Amino acid sequence: MNALVLVAEDEPEVARIIMGYLDREGLRTVRAENGQIALDLHQQLKPDLVILDVKMPKLDGFEVLAGLRRRGDTPVIMVTALDEDLDKLQALRIGADDYIVKPFNPLEVVARVKAVLRRAMGRSDSAVIRVGPVEIDLTAYAVNVQTGDARVRVDLTATEFRILSHMARQPTRVFSRAELIDACLPESDTLERTIDTHASNIRRKLQAAGLAAFFEGVRGVGYRLTAAP
Repeated sequence: MNALVLVAEDEPEVARIIMGYLDREGLRTVRAENGQIALDLHQQLKPDLVILDVKMPKLDGFEVLAGLRRRGDTPVIMVTALDEDLDKLQALRIGADDYIVKPFNPLEVVARVKAVLRRAMGRSDSAVIRVGPVEIDLTAYAVNVQTGDARVRVDLTATEFRILSHMARQPTRVFSRAELIDACLPESDTLERTIDTHASNIRRKLQAAGLAAFFEGVRGVGYRLTAAP
């Protein structure tokens, strides 16, 4: 397991202990000392998992978690200094995969990290995403629509495929144009209106395959999928 773990922790000694134990297990680690650096490193390095302290300078852990969830589904373990039920509930509501309360046993952190990584790898092993009548094969880069007895292939460009597959992981959620750029075209200087063009093409191709209202625009916000056939 040679996964990369981003440790977002402003206390140097705590970060050193966590990273030391993870390093011994063969995991690669990198540290962010504040919330903004955590978001920047996440975009640059694409870590396999993030350990995220709630009390962080610049941006707190909840703000960072919300930003990570707008980008995708990188596994996140939240760390909080207080055994506060509200903190736990908020972390899980925003999308944390697990949480750890300080003070903690470093061996417990290692065990939690391995468990979350195993679950995440299990999710990634599933190479097909199904939303209603739409089947997205992540390995073959293929999209098929099942309408009655017919199975229709939808030919998308690479960018269109990334946008559709990213949205399909959280069907019915509304994605803003900025979120789609961040998640699907992070290295480009794409303008938001370019996303509108990609969205229009996706919608047109899905409509041609028999889905009239699967890919929807939400006025003033962005786009979403409807799971209904």
